[in-house]
Amino acid sequence: MMAWLRLNIWRSPVLKADTDALCFSAKSFAAAMLAYYISLRIGLPKPYWAIVTVYIVSQGSAGASLSRGVYRLVGTIVGAAATVAIVPNFVNDPIVCSVVLASWIGLCLFFSLLDRTPRAYAFVLAGYTASLIGFPSVLEPGAIFETALVRVQEISMGVLCATLIHRFILPKHVTHHFMGKLAVTLRDASLLVDNVLCGAPEEQTRSGRRQLAADLLTLDGLATHLPYDPAPVTPRRKELRLIHDRLARLLPLTTEIEDRIHALKSADHHVPYELSQLLGEVQTWVTASEETRRKDPPVRLIERAQLLQEGVSASGLADSERVAANLAGHVAEMISLLYDCDQIKRNIARAKPLRKYAFSQEFKRAKGYVYHRDSWMAARAALGAITGILIGCAFWIWSGWPEGGLAVSILGVCCALFGNADAPAPNVARYMVGSVYGVVISLAYSFLIFPRVTDFAELVIVLAPSFLLAGSLQARPPMTFKALGITLTIPILSGLGSSYTANFADSLNTVVALFAAIGFGLISMSLFQTVPVTTLIHRLLRLSRRDIRQRALGIAREDEAHWTNLMVDRTALLLPRLRLSEKSCLTPFDDTLHHLRIGHAVGQIRKISGQVDSEMKHEIRAVLLIIATYFAGAKTPKSDLLISLTDRIQCLLAKVVDSSIDERSVLLNLLIDLWFALRLQGSMEGQVDL
Repeated sequence: MMAWLRLNIWRSPVLKADTDALCFSAKSFAAAMLAYYISLRIGLPKPYWAIVTVYIVSQGSAGASLSRGVYRLVGTIVGAAATVAIVPNFVNDPIVCSVVLASWIGLCLFFSLLDRTPRAYAFVLAGYTASLIGFPSVLEPGAIFETALVRVQEISMGVLCATLIHRFILPKHVTHHFMGKLAVTLRDASLLVDNVLCGAPEEQTRSGRRQLAADLLTLDGLATHLPYDPAPVTPRRKELRLIHDRLARLLPLTTEIEDRIHALKSADHHVPYELSQLLGEVQTWVTASEETRRKDPPVRLIERAQLLQEGVSASGLADSERVAANLAGHVAEMISLLYDCDQIKRNIARAKPLRKYAFSQEFKRAKGYVYHRDSWMAARAALGAITGILIGCAFWIWSGWPEGGLAVSILGVCCALFGNADAPAPNVARYMVGSVYGVVISLAYSFLIFPRVTDFAELVIVLAPSFLLAGSLQARPPMTFKALGITLTIPILSGLGSSYTANFADSLNTVVALFAAIGFGLISMSLFQTVPVTTLIHRLLRLSRRDIRQRALGIAREDEAHWTNLMVDRTALLLPRLRLSEKSCLTPFDDTLHHLRIGHAVGQIRKISGQVDSEMKHEIRAVLLIIATYFAGAKTPKSDLLISLTDRIQCLLAKVVDSSIDERSVLLNLLIDLWFALRLQGSMEGQVDL
């Protein structure tokens, strides 16, 4: 009994999180002290920047630490070069110099918001470095090149030491974390499919789709660090794209299947016996263990679903029979996707990939994760940062405050570091609270403890308690910004230079500049860089509607994988914003999935319209034009548009059924998909009346 309790205690997630946090803190502190010691030995003038760099760069895994370190180094070099180019040329006109530096910081923030990958950190640091070096150097422009050079050296030392320690001392591989998350994601996908097939409540399946969208975003965040991971074997990019495309397609596909089953069961019809039996067998296969699924490939189930679809399509002209055939086709696709995911997962981390894959040639053209990028919102955030910095510069120039350059540089750093959030003010507030603790600890170190320290070993011992505690807090996401306020303040304010040079007046002035800058940054970001969550939700929905219109008109790209992956990313971006919204989160989430399905059907229908006769093409284009008008928010009342679109789809369905075109079955299925996704008046709510 006691042995069982001890085993479960060691497996406790809380204990594991504590252990990981302590390990991260110990490694970060070791790297910081190593960087500090080497910087002292080689004579760098401000070695505390090496310590600061270690704590900014250090991440929970070796791969993430290396990627962040590389991009920090690149961003620092670019930012330093930009500062050297800007300050000497504009130093004689402080206002122009301030505008140029603020514009550079805003431009870097703009590109960091558009990128949304680890590369974005390079843009953040390019702006961060320009602010840190540029504004304080306005009073001493002659030393700008030397300042930039030594800053790059100090930061390089911190990056190197952080990378080495996290790489070779108890390395935590991001590959292991990714593979574990992938296994959880596949289980979530199978659970979602099982709930759909067994007719689980709508809220349960909706929750499963939300979870799958969140899983995909998390997987992509981990995957971006895989190229830097020192694990012996890391997943290859091709397999990552392949499995993402399949999981992304499952998200709308489960909605299609759920709608068809619900429509057939709730109408005056029933699910055909053969199809009902097939659904039961598919559910049995989906809920089986991974080993069982590997030994029992679903080839027979896929063939039965395809034969059932073809048989019903050939013999049945009734509405319910067409819907049943459509359902069978979607079930076949769903089984194929799940089986492919199982195959890719087994192959994804092999040192030598299998010679052949089980999926078709069509699936080999993988797209991978597609990021939603909003230039308008990025520009808004950048202009807000520029405005706040310029107001700070105006006060500095007008007042002649001696510490104004330092205060504005800290303000610029806050705008660069925290500006990538929808509402950066709460993060700045947390950082400010941490800075209060950091200031108190720094003053205690500077005037009570450091005067009694005689060698480097004693210095390490007295610094260890504060940095180890703050480092363990930094490893916990809710406390990260508070911890950074401590770990970034202590090295700078306590004067960890090459010698003890504490001066109370200088420290007090620095503290005033620090809190004045952070406090003004808090106000500035609240006014100029904060976007209401409802505005962000509505903008995502509006952009989706715009894209549907463009697809209907044929002016958008016709890559279906790109469309699906883009909409899945938008769905994932909606989730945290919906949780913060006071309104119900059901409608925007469902609307986004409907937009995904409508856009997919519209794009495919438009592509097929070029392969049919002129009369059929005219009917198809008329339907697409009405859809484009509907999603453009035209002045025509929506009810009139819906009625017109209903009539057009009914006429088109009848013509397709009676036609002998080669793409008859495909077009019929796409029109049914479009009908369900649009949720038109008199559609499948309680009846299957096509």
